[in-house]
Amino acid sequence: MTTDKLLITVAPTGAETAKKDCPQLPTTLDELVETAQRCQAAGAAMIHVHIRDDDHRPTIDVGRLTDTVTALRESTDLVVQLSTGGSVHDPLDSRLKVLDAEPDSCSLTMGTTNFGDDVFSNPWPFITELYLQSQDREVVPEFELFDLGHVAALHRLLAKFGLPYGGRVHVDLVMGVPGGMPGTADALVAAVAALPEQVTSWSATGIGRSTLAVALASLSKGGHLRVGMEDVLTLAKGVPVEHNEQLVERVVRLGEIAQRTPMTPAEARELLQTKRR
Repeated sequence: MTTDKLLITVAPTGAETAKKDCPQLPTTLDELVETAQRCQAAGAAMIHVHIRDDDHRPTIDVGRLTDTVTALRESTDLVVQLSTGGSVHDPLDSRLKVLDAEPDSCSLTMGTTNFGDDVFSNPWPFITELYLQSQDREVVPEFELFDLGHVAALHRLLAKFGLPYGGRVHVDLVMGVPGGMPGTADALVAAVAALPEQVTSWSATGIGRSTLAVALASLSKGGHLRVGMEDVLTLAKGVPVEHNEQLVERVVRLGEIAQRTPMTPAEARELLQTKRR
């Protein structure tokens, strides 16, 4: 694993926060493009994308997704990763169609988890179908792991279906979700120790108050980072995030302390072995 370079992924929108509650959340295509450009300039190399409809509600409409991928490719060099999770209310068959938008990467969550008061459903047949489609369509998956059971499921998936497109295995530890593993250094160490030997790189995401604890723990273990307003809306107690760029800039500064240089998008593509599109 490369430890002198730091892959920073920005997750700018998510599917949980309402625009009326957070007007600075980028929910239109123009806002998303502007966010992507500023975050790339700040040090991000990949963008994890959820989109909204004209009423700012979460959607996984394939036409909108395709337009979003095109706009991000035309305006930035970022690796474009689409969420196949959508919102917790999206049906499984619609989530499979996300790959029709031909992203560079897609999220692939390795199991069902309680998500606050809701359930984020990822049954094994859905996981395997999404994985096989990602292989066939030459899209690099990022395996999202919300607890140690998901780590075990990744062992099972790789043993049965082999390596993903590109031959690299990149995972993201999503920590601090109510219902998943806690956002603590101890949980991160346990999860990293349990990862399959095929894993070539990993990042960590701390939700809410766990953001800084997870970031520092990941840096100390040689991992990468995902940040963004999907995951946290405050810089400190009572200090709201005004732009995703602030969150990217903060982890760039943390990375400098750890002697980690932000990857460029080109370096991220090399790390993940995404397809040239």
